[in-house]
Amino acid sequence: MPVDNRERILETALELFYSRGYDAVGVQEIAEKSGVTKPTLYYYFKSKYGLLEQLLESRGEPFLRELQTACIYHGDLRETLCAAARAVADFAQREPKFSILFVAQYYSARESETYQAVRPLVFRLQKEIEGIFEAAASDLGNMHGRQRQFSLGFIGLVILYLIMKHETGEEKRLEISEEEIEALVHQFMHGIYS
Repeated sequence: MPVDNRERILETALELFYSRGYDAVGVQEIAEKSGVTKPTLYYYFKSKYGLLEQLLESRGEPFLRELQTACIYHGDLRETLCAAARAVADFAQREPKFSILFVAQYYSARESETYQAVRPLVFRLQKEIEGIFEAAASDLGNMHGRQRQFSLGFIGLVILYLIMKHETGEEKRLEISEEEIEALVHQFMHGIYS
C-alpha cells in the first residue's frame, strides 16, 4: 500500500525535526524531502506549526490512550507503576524519534511555539501518572498531598532513564527489559517509602 502525501510529510518532518530541531527546518525543505510541493504541504497542514501539532496528535494520542489503560489502579502500587513505566518504554521503543522530540520540545523556551504545542500532552501525561498516586493515597500512609510531587518524580526517573539509555546505547533499537522496569520502580518506591 503506497504511503499517502500526508503521512509522508509527517514522517519526513519527524525525521528532520528529530535530527536537526524544529527551528532549523524550513517548510521548503520538508516539502522537497517529502516529494511534494509547498502548496501541497500547506493544503494538509496550513503551516509548519500545524504540521508539528498534527505530528504530536497523531503520535501522542495513541500513547496517551495506552498510558491511561496502564495507569488504572487495582490496589497494587508497584504493579501499576510497572505497567505505566512499561507503557512509556514500549512507546519509546516503537517511536524513539518522536519520544526524544517530544521531550526536547518540552524543554524548549517557555514562550516558543514548540513548547506551547507539546505542553498539553505533557500535562495529560502528568495527570495520568498523578492519578495513580491519588488512587493509592489511602494505601500509602505518607502521601499527605504529595501526589503531584510523586508523579513528577516518577515521570522524571522513567523518562530520563529512557533518554539516557537511548543516547548511550549502541543498538539502533531502544530496548528496555522487564527487569529494568522493575528495578526503576523498586528504586522509586524505596524513595517514597523512606
